[in-house]
Amino acid sequence: MRKRTVLAWVVAVVCFVVLMIVTPAIPQSQEYHDFADQRTFFGIPNALNVISNFPFMIIGLIGVILCHHGNYFKLSLQGELWGWTCFYVGVAAVAVGSSYYHLKPDDARLVWDRLPMTIAFTSIVAIFIIERIDERKGMISIIPLVLIGIISIVYWRQAYSFVLLCTRPLYYWNLEVHSLIKIHCGSQYYGDFILWQKFFDDLRPYAVVQFAPCIAIPLMAILLPPMYTHSTYWLWAAGFYLLAKVLEAADKVIYEWTHHIVSGHTLKHLSAAMVPVFLTLMLAKRSVDSERQSLLKTWRVSWTKYREGNSNVESYTISYSNVPVEEPQ
Repeated sequence: MRKRTVLAWVVAVVCFVVLMIVTPAIPQSQEYHDFADQRTFFGIPNALNVISNFPFMIIGLIGVILCHHGNYFKLSLQGELWGWTCFYVGVAAVAVGSSYYHLKPDDARLVWDRLPMTIAFTSIVAIFIIERIDERKGMISIIPLVLIGIISIVYWRQAYSFVLLCTRPLYYWNLEVHSLIKIHCGSQYYGDFILWQKFFDDLRPYAVVQFAPCIAIPLMAILLPPMYTHSTYWLWAAGFYLLAKVLEAADKVIYEWTHHIVSGHTLKHLSAAMVPVFLTLMLAKRSVDSERQSLLKTWRVSWTKYREGNSNVESYTISYSNVPVEEPQ
């Protein structure tokens, strides 16, 4: 088992390195900040995009309270408690970070919008490992996975600096060129050196952190045997997240369709908030699954029973007999 774990991590790292080599960098488009609905209500700029984050705060706080108050969710494993706590803290923090960003959208504030989301994404992956693969490995993976999410954001916004040019030789060769360089570089000119600073501005690691769970979680929910019942709620949550991404992409289109009543981005927030709602309902309703049967197997059994039920129909035998007919004389 340990060899399989190491092999899995090696394969994941190799795939990520290959992805970073063969794909071009994905810079953050500045058009992303140009949302359709920029109306101000009650002195709040971009009001609906700000206010629509409020459900995240409500469901996040409710989740944290129910995790720790009387163990309402009946979490039997320590790793589960930590994982779900990180998830709900991330959900509540989305309300703060996203509201802060939408008050004045730019790259610097977008960091605080995306950071809580990565905590929620990576916590969910750790929870799945705990419930469906191995408790100990899942619990150990919580902190590394959360750190991977944070690093993906830091990598995008991290600036790197290096000395581009030593200008001292130019001073002796051409004083006029040396002066022009000094004026052009301004505050980046330090003595005889030019300091060049640039952001990585590459969203590829963040894209992996965001979209890999969107593929892995539904697959794991379908293929791996669960510890608890009500696994279909995972699929409902995944469906609402997919809907949220569609609404986000159709922000301006939906704003036009609704005659400037509501934008796609506002509806995206409300749809995304349904993800923790469904997961909270799942935690409240579920119980230990003694059979530990995957959804795929459950669906196969149901389909087999359905087909057998349709084939077990009564058959009727119809017999014909010849009746003599007497012709009138």
